Amino acid sequence: MLDWTTSTSRRVKSVARPQLKMRELALLVHLDEERTMTRAAAAARLTQPAATKLLRQVESILDVKLFERHVQGMAPTPYGAILLRHARKALSGIRHACEEITALESGFAGRATVGTELGAGTHIVPMAIARVKQRYPSLLVGTEIGSSRELVKRLLQGQFDIVVGRFQPAGCAEDLLYEPLATDEPHVIVAGAEHPLASGQGLELEDLIDHPWILPPEGSLVRARLFSLLIERGLGLPTNIVEALSLPAITSLLQCSHYLAVLPEQAVQSCCEAGILKVLVRNLPLGIGGFGLVTARHYKLLPGAQCLLNTLREVGKEPQPRVGTRQAHWPRTGQDQ
Repeated sequence: MLDWTTSTSRRVKSVARPQLKMRELALLVHLDEERTMTRAAAAARLTQPAATKLLRQVESILDVKLFERHVQGMAPTPYGAILLRHARKALSGIRHACEEITALESGFAGRATVGTELGAGTHIVPMAIARVKQRYPSLLVGTEIGSSRELVKRLLQGQFDIVVGRFQPAGCAEDLLYEPLATDEPHVIVAGAEHPLASGQGLELEDLIDHPWILPPEGSLVRARLFSLLIERGLGLPTNIVEALSLPAITSLLQCSHYLAVLPEQAVQSCCEAGILKVLVRNLPLGIGGFGLVTARHYKLLPGAQCLLNTLREVGKEPQPRVGTRQAHWPRTGQDQ
């Protein structure tokens, strides 16, 4: 009888020996993103027959099926999901190495990438970037704004060195390090300066609910907490909604329409001071909480990224200015009393 442990050992050795090429890893990632062989082949700059042959070669090397065909397109098997996770990290590492080599050849001294949520991305992160660039002008810094969930996902894929956002513990807590940066992130309801309610006094949610709204996509914490507050107050939910995360797009839409938006207080400060936007109510009891610095537990930051991380900590400890606008008047309920 064949000993199971011996069989398993031989199988592991045979799988571990072959070396997969970057071109093969890139095709797998494109296939996961595009979900059709035709589009994945085009993205990888291959013909469809060549891409199909390459996938079969990788599956043959590993002796497992990596993708299956479904009605919605091709989807990774559990084996494929494992390989994709490591493929993304490998490709990201190579890309970062090439960028650092290019930067060094050009006279730069390293690079750092940070993903950030909207509130921190309009104040703390820009201040930290400006400060670290003043100290290290040759440091190449990249930044993007998004939702915490998506940013943390990309952090684990190696696309960011640091994320400034809320901790998303479900399913990945063991892979992350979280360091609180701000204990609270107040949100306000804003409108364009020409909105009919812009000159109103003592506004309450009842005065706003029937207007069109700009909200973050479904599943976001801000939207969920706002809807919970509306239900708690016995109000209906908005039916005229535009979903957006981009602050420039939100600001432009507020200026040219009668929409309302719920945004971090810090994010609208400069627009309010410039007379572009008007805060209608502030101190929304959404219970959003604070945000912090998120890094990958098993990834050692390079010197440039470590400098940015230290500067983010420094800026986060400093008092943050607040928008000087009127207080919201919330009706008291039986639970409040």
